[in-house]
Amino acid sequence: MRAITRRGALGLGAGAAAAAGLVGCGSLTGSDKPSPKGGSGDGKDSSGSPKPKPSARPIGDGSTSFTGKQPHQPAKPVPLEAGQEPPQFVVFSWDGAGEVGNGLFPRFLDLAKDHGAGMTFFLSGLYLLPESKKRLYDPPNNPRGASDIGYLSDDHVKATLTNVRRAWLEGHEIGTHFNGHFCGEGHGSVGKWTPAQWRNEIEQAKKFVKEWRTNTGWTDLPSLPFDYDKELVGARTPCLLGQGSLLPTARELGWRYDASSPGGNQVWPKKKQGIWDLPLQSIPFPGHSFQVLSMDYNILANQSVNSTKAPAHNYPGWRKQAAEAYIQGFKRAYETNRAPFFIGNHFEQWNGGIYMDAVEEAFKHIAREKEKGADVRLVSFRQFVDWIDVQKPEILDKLRTLEVGQQPAGGWKTFLAASPATAGTTSGATAGTGSAGPDASSSAA
Repeated sequence: MRAITRRGALGLGAGAAAAAGLVGCGSLTGSDKPSPKGGSGDGKDSSGSPKPKPSARPIGDGSTSFTGKQPHQPAKPVPLEAGQEPPQFVVFSWDGAGEVGNGLFPRFLDLAKDHGAGMTFFLSGLYLLPESKKRLYDPPNNPRGASDIGYLSDDHVKATLTNVRRAWLEGHEIGTHFNGHFCGEGHGSVGKWTPAQWRNEIEQAKKFVKEWRTNTGWTDLPSLPFDYDKELVGARTPCLLGQGSLLPTARELGWRYDASSPGGNQVWPKKKQGIWDLPLQSIPFPGHSFQVLSMDYNILANQSVNSTKAPAHNYPGWRKQAAEAYIQGFKRAYETNRAPFFIGNHFEQWNGGIYMDAVEEAFKHIAREKEKGADVRLVSFRQFVDWIDVQKPEILDKLRTLEVGQQPAGGWKTFLAASPATAGTTSGATAGTGSAGPDASSSAA
């Protein structure tokens, strides 16, 4: 099996990475004008999303507000019964979630809206902090104001606010990708942080979201329509580093899941330290005997050895290969053990934007299965956790016996028939540690 190591994929120092066009995998580039903002007077904003109700209750300085129950959520989940076929869950997630005028954030919001899907946006707190105020950020083991992903222009901060607001109103989850994205191997790397330092980083990330109005001085933009202290229940760490030290803090904060494990297999998840461990997964890589991690950057790392501007003659073949990797990963789960399928992305135009095109193609392929009547659910991580939290432990234990690509013996009705239907029992006490198989890629973004 061939794997791209962290050194191979992301071992550049900040200066070298900048020179190579790889300023951290949450980095964003672009100079176009942001998506238009404003309203039309018909109760909707420029994206067609409903504006917060007039009864919205401001929180703190008014950067956020309580607007009631989040719209466009699935029906209340119920436990599987004995012999019932499990749904196929698919989660598309986005690291950084900044809009820099390239239209990628609204592009995928539109795609999700067209197909009634939920997604998770892991927002980098610094994307709501103007560069003029960068010294407000005091990262653990790094100089004040430092960031390996830089800062957005004021126009792009405004565009990010507009799209984060729209995302929540359309039913998506707003998680966190923390702040400065320090992925090196030195003292300042997130992989070296202590639980206390993770707590410090989290509090700062939340503060930049909860106090963007104070930090910017802007009064012409509406509040974000959610209470971030309650909304935030999960994360993905930069470069998939530091989960071991993050989890004790995540548990203390009441978080429900973490999506930071690299190289998990396509099997039903377990908990680590009381937190659902929902890893990026090793999926088939067409044309190769090894697998690749289910994230755009890791496909790039294998195709172009970290280059984001490789020769264009490669693009058509690479785009097809990337799309087919996602599709084969979906099919392997859907046609066998029905393990949830997790995909990670960045709003980037790497190698001519082929990875954005590939993930859209894969998304539409999966959505068509849903629209043909298959029980395929395109959801956020939070929505998936809502479902798995009400499942009976004995049924989840049975599902976990299925290996990658393993079909249930005798079909689902037979395979789960022996599970007793114990009413009212949930998986809350289920615990365990996930493991990455021998063919798991260690490349991370």
